[in-house]
Amino acid sequence: MQQRSAPRGFSAVAGKVPAPCLVLAGVSGIQFGAALAPSAYPQAGAAGVVFLRLLIAGLILCVLWRPRRQALKSTEGAWKTVLAAGTLLAGHHIAFFEAVSHIPLGIVATIEFLGPFALALAGSRRALDLLPACLAAGGVLLLSGGGTTSLPAIGLALAVVAACCWAGYILVSARMATRLTGGQGLAVAITWAALLSAPYGIVHAGSGLLDPHVLWVAAVVAVVSSVLPYSLNLEALRRIPPRVFGVLTSLEPAAGALFGLLVLGQRLDRPQWLGIAAVACASVAATLLGAGKRRNSRIRATSGSRSEEGSARTGAVVPRAPGEATIHSPNRSSGAAEEVPVASPRHDPNERC
Repeated sequence: MQQRSAPRGFSAVAGKVPAPCLVLAGVSGIQFGAALAPSAYPQAGAAGVVFLRLLIAGLILCVLWRPRRQALKSTEGAWKTVLAAGTLLAGHHIAFFEAVSHIPLGIVATIEFLGPFALALAGSRRALDLLPACLAAGGVLLLSGGGTTSLPAIGLALAVVAACCWAGYILVSARMATRLTGGQGLAVAITWAALLSAPYGIVHAGSGLLDPHVLWVAAVVAVVSSVLPYSLNLEALRRIPPRVFGVLTSLEPAAGALFGLLVLGQRLDRPQWLGIAAVACASVAATLLGAGKRRNSRIRATSGSRSEEGSARTGAVVPRAPGEATIHSPNRSSGAAEEVPVASPRHDPNERC
């Protein structure tokens, strides 16, 4: 009972807040934490702040969810999935916060957002799906070359690494969400990420990790950028469809640019603002197109199932669409088995847990 009292209390409070507000609060928390973290770079550097942030967030989540080793051990492949998620989180955090020390936060957040965007377009075979990709490509060109000052190549490279790690984490976390209940997997994954980043953070920060200002900043960043956003997103996804969630999180690049301006004083040129808007619009378009494609697939699967049920009674054969899986279900009238096409489930890349 004690294990679930804190999560249930949080759910009770969050349940009174509209789901879109939860998503926007999570987006704002992530970007505010990213803007606040550089204030501790002079004492501990990006490596030290990342290590402390992951460590504090992992401890808080472990206290809230109290993960049990037996629960992870009894689920096949759970440990591999959780450790993979933690490894990708460590790589993402280090690359992202190091990139913020070289290029503006809004640009880093926009490039990082291309990871989920690429997943949203993966496997598309329609010409219409190329439009968001072209819009995003134009936005990236405006970001990288549209300003009056050139951006350091190291910062752009680190932002790309963060995007790749975040895309990988989304794929792995989807598997983790289906195999483990609650936030046990997330708590262990973040704790593992903290252990992986410990050598890097300790070597680069040294005694700066004990600086009171660094500890305060890391604690705030851990809560507002990790614990609260992940928890708020989980609560929101219980009440809104992934399509709406994806549209709302498309505001993340703009939020990064806004907090970069307000907290860090990072000013962007007009072409760079246009680039951020282009990437955000491309993400919205890809999300809406993907939702329409999945809806059409469900309609075809339903109509195909009805047609095949009717053909089973008459003896006719109805061809299936390429790539459709089938399941065998008993025919109530004859006792024979009939094949019913089912659509393969796909995880929405814009879901963050």
